[in-house]
This record gives sequence, C-alpha cells and structure tokens, in this order.
Amino acid sequence: MKRIEPESAKELPPADPYAVASNIVLRQLSLAPKTRHQLLQKLAKKGTPSEVATAVLDRFTELGYVDDFTYAQMFIRSKTVSKHLSNRALAYELAKCGIDKSTIERALSERSLDDDFQTACALVAKKWRSMSGLDQAVRERRILSALARKGFAANLAMRALSEISQSANL
Repeated sequence: MKRIEPESAKELPPADPYAVASNIVLRQLSLAPKTRHQLLQKLAKKGTPSEVATAVLDRFTELGYVDDFTYAQMFIRSKTVSKHLSNRALAYELAKCGIDKSTIERALSERSLDDDFQTACALVAKKWRSMSGLDQAVRERRILSALARKGFAANLAMRALSEISQSANL
C-alpha cells in the first residue's frame, strides 16, 4: 500500500543542521549534565557534521550550558559521597568522561589529602559495621582490598583502617 503524503509535506525545506544539533544537545542536557566530549559523541552518533557540532557546542559553552569544570566539580562531590572514591579514582573516571587533564587537576585541587583521608575513613567505618561478624584479620583484609579498589594509596588505607578500628574497639 502506497503512503500518500499531503502536498504541504513535500514542500518543506530540509531541516537546519544547526537547529537539529541544538535540539539534540538540549535534550541531552535536560536528562543530566554532560561533558563537551559526551555531547560531541552523541552528535556524531546522530550524524551531525563535525563543523556543525563544534559550532553548536561552542555556543552552548559560551552560554554556560556546557562547562566541563563545573561538571567535574559536581561529579567529584557526588562520587565522593556515594561511591567513596579516592582522588586518583576520581581523576580516572573524569578522564573516561572526556575531561582534559588540566581541568581534572584544577577541579581536584579543591580537595586536600585530608579530604581523601576522610573519604577513606567513611568507607572503612561503613565496611567495619557491615562485617561485624567476621574475624578481625578477615575484616581488615577485606576492607583494605575495598580501599585499594577505590584507588586509595596503601599507607592512607592503613592509616584509615587503624583509626577506625581503634575507635571501634574503645
């Protein structure tokens, strides 16, 4: 069966690629904050020419809707609390999002080594409570493994474990 289209539909001009790209970016940003790299990938996947994608993203950056530094700050705050990630793990995750090294370093410069230590202590305290029925050596080994997976240095992990275990045994 042949589809019959109205005359008005045949007379429509082709869509403006800049408007189409802007709509794609707006839709993506309405779902969640995104990095420039993530938006560029989405535009490429939708077949947007690279010069159009660059121009649209430049405009959105100029307007403040796309800001990798602000994204990195938000990501760091969120993942520090929810996932207890170390600075090293945060840097790795941000790089996977396409954020450049200088922006990552600038965003992480707001966190100190003490912040990293406090994050490690929070994770140790959480794990310590959940493993209360285990032998102390097993508990400590598992907690140190968890800290290593979250990117904490061995000396910082040992210090956090020591502090929490001492305060728990008092």
